Amino acid sequence: MTAPVPTPASPADWEAAGVRLEVEGELAVVTLCQPKRRNAQSPAMWRALTAIGRELPGTVRVVLLRAEGVSFSAGLDRAMFTPEGIPGEPNFLALAGSSDQELDAAIAGYQDAFSWWRRPDVITIAAVQGHAVGAGFQLALACDLRVCAEDVQFAMRETSLGLVPDLTGTKPLTELVGYSRALEICATGRWVYGKEAAELGLANLVVPAAELEAAARDLAAALLAAPRNAVIETKALLQGAADRSYQEQIAAERAAQARRLRDLAGIGD
Repeated sequence: MTAPVPTPASPADWEAAGVRLEVEGELAVVTLCQPKRRNAQSPAMWRALTAIGRELPGTVRVVLLRAEGVSFSAGLDRAMFTPEGIPGEPNFLALAGSSDQELDAAIAGYQDAFSWWRRPDVITIAAVQGHAVGAGFQLALACDLRVCAEDVQFAMRETSLGLVPDLTGTKPLTELVGYSRALEICATGRWVYGKEAAELGLANLVVPAAELEAAARDLAAALLAAPRNAVIETKALLQGAADRSYQEQIAAERAAQARRLRDLAGIGD
């Protein structure tokens, strides 16, 4: 199997891989910046996204994920399916021929680019326009919230390629739309357009394409208006709610509120 490629270490490396980071005080803006390729994703892009998640300043409270061009992301770079592959990267034949441990580690490394968006100390927003296919759909699902343009087109096309969605998208999709609808969307690979995305809960807000950036920034500003620790505690409560019983959840509420009251009174730990 091809030796691991080093994680891109600088903003210039990230941008060369198709991702740009701009920090505006408590707001970080992450931009997919290969519009001519419809922001098709590659392992290099995933390594850049992982590095950005690790390098975010501790002062950042909200992360806005956006994309240049007509499409948010057309999904995985199809060169990964060819015998030639992407230069310097293992193609699918090489991945399939690796050991169980190597294959698991490779996929886990790819997933790192998607999993950090749900971490408790930030709230993440995806501003999604045009196509969000496969890996693009899963990257949007990785975020806490989604603001979508009316022309958005979601699709999970992995099954049509004989694969499964493996970039952390199956759990948030099921939580948002329910098991039956998630199965139907994934197994058929059909398009989910803006109106239906809003009805299903995939989109928190759907706006005209020209208003997408402003709407996403307005949401970010509203999130930044509340005290940081209150938002962090609330996010943790909601994230854990599905795995707790009713009594466990209300106990968690009590504990969180006790921390908040003591913090506000200046007697917290």
